[in-house]
Amino acid sequence: MADREEGAASNWREAESRYGTEDEAIGVSTLGRLFEASTSRNRDRNAQLYKGGVYDRSLVSEGVVDASAAGRYSPLTYSEMQHIVHNLAAGFRDEGIEPGDRVGIFASTRMEWAQVDFALQVAGAVVTTVYTESSPEQVEYLLGDSDSSAVVVENETLLERVLAVEDQLDLSLIVVMDDLSGYEHRDDILTLGKLHRSGESVSWPLKLESWLNNREVDDLASIIYTSGTTGKPKGVKLTHRQFRSNINQVRKRLGPRPDKPPDLPVIGEDTTALAFLPLAHVFERTADHFLMFASGATVAYAESADTVADDIQTVQPTNVVSVPRIYERIYDSMLEQASGSALKERIFDWAVRIARKHARSDSHGVIHRMKHSLADRLVYSDVREQLGGNLNFFISGGGSLSRDLSELFWGMGVWIVEGYGLTEASPVVSVNPLENVEPGTLGPPLPGVDVGLDESVLSEQQQQRAAGDLGELLVRGPNVTDGYWENPSATEKAFSDGWLRTGDIVERTDEDYLVFHDRRKQILVLSTGKNISPVPIEDAFATSDRIEQIMVIGDDEKFVAALVVPNFEAIERWADREQIHLPDDNAAVCQNDRVKRWILDEVNQVNEQFETEERIKMFELIPEEWTPENDLLTPSLKKRRHNILERYAGQVDRIYAEQDRPALAAD
Repeated sequence: MADREEGAASNWREAESRYGTEDEAIGVSTLGRLFEASTSRNRDRNAQLYKGGVYDRSLVSEGVVDASAAGRYSPLTYSEMQHIVHNLAAGFRDEGIEPGDRVGIFASTRMEWAQVDFALQVAGAVVTTVYTESSPEQVEYLLGDSDSSAVVVENETLLERVLAVEDQLDLSLIVVMDDLSGYEHRDDILTLGKLHRSGESVSWPLKLESWLNNREVDDLASIIYTSGTTGKPKGVKLTHRQFRSNINQVRKRLGPRPDKPPDLPVIGEDTTALAFLPLAHVFERTADHFLMFASGATVAYAESADTVADDIQTVQPTNVVSVPRIYERIYDSMLEQASGSALKERIFDWAVRIARKHARSDSHGVIHRMKHSLADRLVYSDVREQLGGNLNFFISGGGSLSRDLSELFWGMGVWIVEGYGLTEASPVVSVNPLENVEPGTLGPPLPGVDVGLDESVLSEQQQQRAAGDLGELLVRGPNVTDGYWENPSATEKAFSDGWLRTGDIVERTDEDYLVFHDRRKQILVLSTGKNISPVPIEDAFATSDRIEQIMVIGDDEKFVAALVVPNFEAIERWADREQIHLPDDNAAVCQNDRVKRWILDEVNQVNEQFETEERIKMFELIPEEWTPENDLLTPSLKKRRHNILERYAGQVDRIYAEQDRPALAAD
């Protein structure tokens, strides 16, 4: 868009393709060497910020790092982080971890996760991933499938899940990040602090250099298990070269190239990132971990996803990596803050309209600029202040971001740079360049990434509707995996003539930007033969103040319907305004006819933007939020559609058995 291109080089594509040799953060090396090189350049810069009062850190009790006051963030420089990484690497080797051994990390996103990851890379091990929501049975599968010989867990709670299935595993070492008592009789269970002390006693400087020399760029660096929206997770094998290639590719696009104007934000030494997505997920691991530390940035670790609003105020980051669900929550928070009075609501609604108009136009008249300036003073500046007041841009990935929501943030002066990736590509395939962001798109492919489209998978209906080239996205490049861990059949299925089949239906514009349409597996085929893409319909509710979550259904049925989790806080505010008495129980609220009609009004309004066969004809209200904890979302906050359908089979049956209920039928 013109406003965002001003002053930027018009030939940014050519500039990024040539860029590389002059950038010390770009190169071909193992991840251990990457960390060592960055530390040598950034020794006195802050590498990590850790929050006090959150964990009983064994590194604190052993005197390795200072305790931070509750709610306060304390820094570790690159030099201090390197000291910890080296001692942990020596500790792992002293405890018998050999090059190529698989070691699991089973913990929340915190500074110790990052330290352990680099320590294992330096020691020559292969890091495998376990999500904190994993049950004992899932832990058994993930550690057993990867044949892990050791695991690093966060605390006693997660330790107990490992111990519940240890008879089915072949673990020689268990390390616990937090303090631990009652396991003194187990020589194979250590705290991270004690492992560090053990490493300190090893004469490691010369050994460390030999460990680093012993690893090649084509050696396996990590096995990252897909979050498993369907079926059992598959272990994606990623080498040092594949990770390193993707870091280089993203750095070329978002890093400090000399052709960029000085006022254009970049990811570099002055970047402070707030990390809170699961590091077990490749998006967070590359974007908020490997890329940031390669760039000499500072990474602060939020207490949890639930405390991000407070942590962002404390840290005042320049960059935040997140998934669409978080941006929806931020918008919900804006709505809640604007709900104090009718006047505030009217001002906010007006400001939202101005923001969208601003984002959708390349040129603005005098009157619009005056309105936008007023809206900025009344609303937008407060929004930016709530986001820490220092934010350069968000990076969005891991799912489809509503175009309406993206444009709204852009119009408010909050930049969201959307991209696309998948675990098998380490993970980034495309991302919008800040020189020319197009909201609602995934940006053009990164330099060195080739993409193609397989149109043969499309129905005739999909082909007719496509504005540009459309098909299943195919990807190849130095960042793409060679396959899945000990799963040749899945590997063979995933590739076609050297191309990775993504399973995503994507459009490619004339400007080479990618536009997400849907997951191939998620396309609904009605009994009438019509193909329906559920994601665009669901995305249309992203800015709804009445609907918190929605899943569109209708496969093999005559019409499209939906399961809807309402915004119960918004319902309460509406009921207070209308002087409606509602029960305290959410399940009972969902059965209230006036609530149903209130939600129905919203559904009907959204329906207007879709074709007749795409419109939601009926819906059921669901009284519980879908979360990773109840196994209805993946750890990266994608819907587990099969689980949701299974959990609410009764509601689905009612929708399609009782087609004439006026309280639930949309127009």
